[in-house]
Amino acid sequence: MSQRKRTSPVSNETTNEPISGKSTADEVNRHSTKTSIFIIVVIFLGAVALLVNVYQNFPELEEDEYSKVKLPKNIEDAKELGRVLSKYKDSNYYEVITAFFITYIFLQTFAIPGSVFLSILSGFLYPFYLALFLVCMCSGIGATGCYMISLFIGKPLVNKYLSERVKKWNEAVDGQREHLFNYLLFLRITPFLPNWFINIVSPVIHIPVSLFFSATFIGVAPLSFIAIQAGTTLYQLTTAGDAFSWNGILVMAVLAIISILPVIFKNALKRKFE
Repeated sequence: MSQRKRTSPVSNETTNEPISGKSTADEVNRHSTKTSIFIIVVIFLGAVALLVNVYQNFPELEEDEYSKVKLPKNIEDAKELGRVLSKYKDSNYYEVITAFFITYIFLQTFAIPGSVFLSILSGFLYPFYLALFLVCMCSGIGATGCYMISLFIGKPLVNKYLSERVKKWNEAVDGQREHLFNYLLFLRITPFLPNWFINIVSPVIHIPVSLFFSATFIGVAPLSFIAIQAGTTLYQLTTAGDAFSWNGILVMAVLAIISILPVIFKNALKRKFE
């Protein structure tokens, strides 16, 4: 007489539990990702509304000027915008500089291309050192805004879409914790890592916000210096690339080396006395 094979309820539980647990974790991750995307969209729309409000309080423009007041996508757009802003910047100084400030921060916070044209434009509109301070401050605030969004809202997205790159950079940063400021400064000056990646991943790998801001503020200065200097001859430029001469690139390379020298010397001394 054949015996019927009995299935133990315990084994069922053991077999099903990981599947159920995995399914629950996946659902939580999907929910977190959707929530993050929704909140970021809301923040973005709020920033757009602020930008629109700033431009609504702009001086009354002539009919042919409205089409020229837009985010510059190329050097010709920057020239047209420069013509309009230069006309109003003395009589409506605070409105123009506020519009520049808010627009630059908006582009940096949401990693939207175009800030390089505003850097060039600042050299045309303002005295050199004021333009340099404005651009560095806007870059620092905008990058920190991106950092904060990632810190409080964007971690599920970073973990979902950039987990491998985050892991590799985290390993690199862990080896540089003793001289993190110089390392970040070097990365800001050089193009080895895109700025948007540094901005959104820094809070995930626990880079302090104060160090992040200061390294950004100082690190963007060399590139900004070249762009602003080029802005003094804005109407002689035909492309954004014209702003960056070989001399300028050489200066940036030298500054990048200087920023990393303390790290090299410190490591060399450490190896020597070990």
